[in-house]
Amino acid sequence: MKATLTFTWIQIKRMFRDKMAMFFTIVFPLIFLFVFGTIFSNSSNAQFDIAIINNAGNDFTTEFIKSFEKKDSLKIVDVSSLDDAKEKMGRGEIDSIIEVPAGFGEPNDQQIPHGELAVYYDEAEPQAGQTLASVMSGVLDEINIGVTKIEPPFKVVQKSTTTTGVSQFDYTFAGLLAFSMMTMSIFGLSNQLPSEKKTGALRRIKATPFRPRQIIIGMTLSYLVLTIVSLSVMIVVGTLAFDFDMHGNWLILAAFAILGALVMSGFGMAVAGWARNENQSAPLTQIIAFPMMFLSGTFFPRFIMPEWLQSITNWIPLTPVSDGVRMIVTENAGIVELLPQIGLLGAWGLVIYLIAFRVFRWE
Repeated sequence: MKATLTFTWIQIKRMFRDKMAMFFTIVFPLIFLFVFGTIFSNSSNAQFDIAIINNAGNDFTTEFIKSFEKKDSLKIVDVSSLDDAKEKMGRGEIDSIIEVPAGFGEPNDQQIPHGELAVYYDEAEPQAGQTLASVMSGVLDEINIGVTKIEPPFKVVQKSTTTTGVSQFDYTFAGLLAFSMMTMSIFGLSNQLPSEKKTGALRRIKATPFRPRQIIIGMTLSYLVLTIVSLSVMIVVGTLAFDFDMHGNWLILAAFAILGALVMSGFGMAVAGWARNENQSAPLTQIIAFPMMFLSGTFFPRFIMPEWLQSITNWIPLTPVSDGVRMIVTENAGIVELLPQIGLLGAWGLVIYLIAFRVFRWE
């Protein structure tokens, strides 16, 4: 065991001295974090870019349009005409157009201001226009009550569930943590060991009393340390830069992350131990990693998949890692709730390490 731990410590020092290895350990996962963080961190603060064509030009419509400027969810874009606005909407520069017709707000025969707004939307992406039309309906309902002094007999009341919500970034960030475990363990291990076989470094170790199991355990432990470092950096940056909100227990997350990283390292060691060189390890790594990457729910929720595909993806090794991390981070899951994921990871770990010990080759 002492020799194994010494080998582990040597591998860790080698990795920290290797600038390229440090790039893929620290910087590469952060690139994904900043990309997805930038996309999803402000998703709850949706803003519509709109153009307003005021053909009425009276005092009522002037005050009506000014009320839009106070809404954080609306940004008014200057346009010269309706055709100009349509052209900009066709290029995606604005989300919707509000046309105020001539005579809007003028009193009718009962001396009550009236009128009809036109809200334009793009047929290719109708959601923005339809959402804005709902907003306008709510605004006009308030004006109608103020003018007629009559409360509508039926209305909708919004109520909070009184539960703490999960932002889209928090949900995606949990998947990124699982993705980082896989890339560090599988891609890292499957590249390093075949390279050392090619240079003959592993052959020299073979001449010593060192055993294959010590190689496998030592390499696994060294990459486990690097994975924990990478996850820690991601969590710190996610918290400081994108307000990551941890809903669960940190100790449970740490223990589950160690288990997930160990299982993922088993796949990396199985490929690395079997492959004679990088030409063999690279395609096999991709065959293993890419289905896990896109079918385990790391980036896209599995509930949007067909039921038959969900049944298959339940057994993908990265699926219990993604589900478990997400349950801890977003649902404050405890050990009892995580037992199905822990059991499946334990089974995969047993199988893959038996394979790794069996197929290991020195050169």
